[in-house]
Amino acid sequence: MSSHLLECVEIGPADAEFSVIWLHGLGASGHDFEPIVPELRLPTDKTVRFVFPHAPQQAVTINSGVVMPAWYDFVAMDFLAQQDEAGIRQSEQHLQSLIAREHERGVPSERVILAGFSQGGAIALHTGLRYPHRLGGVMALSTYLPLDERVARERHQANQDIPIMMAHGTYDNVVPLRLAEMSRDYLQQLGYEVSWHEYPMEHSVMPAEIMDISQWLNTRFK
Repeated sequence: MSSHLLECVEIGPADAEFSVIWLHGLGASGHDFEPIVPELRLPTDKTVRFVFPHAPQQAVTINSGVVMPAWYDFVAMDFLAQQDEAGIRQSEQHLQSLIAREHERGVPSERVILAGFSQGGAIALHTGLRYPHRLGGVMALSTYLPLDERVARERHQANQDIPIMMAHGTYDNVVPLRLAEMSRDYLQQLGYEVSWHEYPMEHSVMPAEIMDISQWLNTRFK
């Protein structure tokens, strides 16, 4: 596992009881979802730390090789073709290192929730299914399951019944709704329980979705 820790934006106390590690999408930064935290109506009797890491800078093939924050490379618009396995595995290591740091700071893995949007959600799903210690849940927004053909072989029993929330826009023109539905169906075939939500939006987040995220997170914090 890489010992290098990504730079992060953090919101919450040093002595938090729960942690949410939330990964942004392609080309964004750890500040992207920072404004949502006050809207989540967190329980007043729980302390939660939000960790928003900044993705490494790298060239992205489908964007003409322009260097930008990315969790892995996109070689083609067909996200399941020519997947950047090395990049996905490297981001998995980065996320595992952040989980380990939360444990060192007093938050056990079963109280750590992985979350992400688009590319970040793909890494959250990928890592959560394989992590060797129980996690608190995975929230995957406007995304899909990468390296899906490897999941049945590589998944870890510790998170076989991990709570998963998937949310997607019906008008998403970046990550097609059908791709997300295929990922959901495959996870369900493998026995995972997926809380599925659709919204009349494009590749974005809307107020109704934030309300559902709030409800799902508050359930995890219980």
